[in-house]
Amino acid sequence: MKLLHIAHGYEYNGRMLSPFMLKELNQFGELTLLTRGDRMTDDEKLRHIRGCDVLLTGWGSASVPDRITEDRGRLRYILNITGEMRRWISPEIITSGIPVTNWGDAQAASVAEGAMALLLTVLKNVRVIGKRVEAGVWGGNDLPQGSLTGLRVGIYGLGVIAQAFIRYILPYEPVLTGYDPYVSDQYWPASVSRRDSLESLCESIDCLVVHAGLSPETRHSVTAELLQKLPDNGIVINTARGGIIDQEALMAELYTGRLRAGLDVLDSPEAGDTLLLNDPARLYPNLVLTCHIAGDDRWARGEAPELFHQIALDNLKRFTENRPLRFIMDEARYARST
Repeated sequence: MKLLHIAHGYEYNGRMLSPFMLKELNQFGELTLLTRGDRMTDDEKLRHIRGCDVLLTGWGSASVPDRITEDRGRLRYILNITGEMRRWISPEIITSGIPVTNWGDAQAASVAEGAMALLLTVLKNVRVIGKRVEAGVWGGNDLPQGSLTGLRVGIYGLGVIAQAFIRYILPYEPVLTGYDPYVSDQYWPASVSRRDSLESLCESIDCLVVHAGLSPETRHSVTAELLQKLPDNGIVINTARGGIIDQEALMAELYTGRLRAGLDVLDSPEAGDTLLLNDPARLYPNLVLTCHIAGDDRWARGEAPELFHQIALDNLKRFTENRPLRFIMDEARYARST
């Protein structure tokens, strides 16, 4: 069996294709790693892809030409090792009949933990208290703090990460409401009251936690008007994608001190998913930033596999044994995904 990965730039992603992963992939057959896909023409990429049985995609992949759907050659499966795929796999490929999978719920637990950590850090004003201690001050009775017990938490998006977040926060007895038009009543958590719009969700909560996927429908869906519905000292937590929130509007609220936020992800025209070095938001006492690593799970792992590696290898084994694949990407799931 021939396996292929084409990186967009000079190097392939070393976390995705770690030494462990490369060793395991080589057990399945002949593995070819190509770089500088950005310099290849579509015809060059297609020639390589049509010559493999399994195309490996993920972080840093070169885009897959849509014309693969017209003539796939020997290609039988696209294994997207990570979660995101919109930048290199189009909807036309998803609906073409070529099976495509991704990491499914691999990151659910760790991202949900990141959201919980951000919520508690902001709720308890840990950043400001820590800064005061560094400056030689002891105390913080003047700071707004709160408890999860009775906190009115609104959850935007009820996918697998949100389901994990709900399990983690429930023992603290908050009041949970949620909005997700794609989850049927059959699968809606009994512990979460359902709202039929983002507007109604934001009207009666103390904290908004974003777990939605980024799509044309959700981009900037958390608007200035919705943020204004949150109460003074209200909290915004986002471990999903920065583009879901109107960042300019949120930063304006943070600048005045009316709201507080814990953000793992950002979306600015100038800096993308980061902040410019001279951005004053870096110093906002009511803002906690975790640099898009709140969902990482690499503590003292060394070369041990991450869960998404295990899911990818399991799917590859299933493919070789003609067993059903897990986390197949269909049109509806693709439309809801980041």
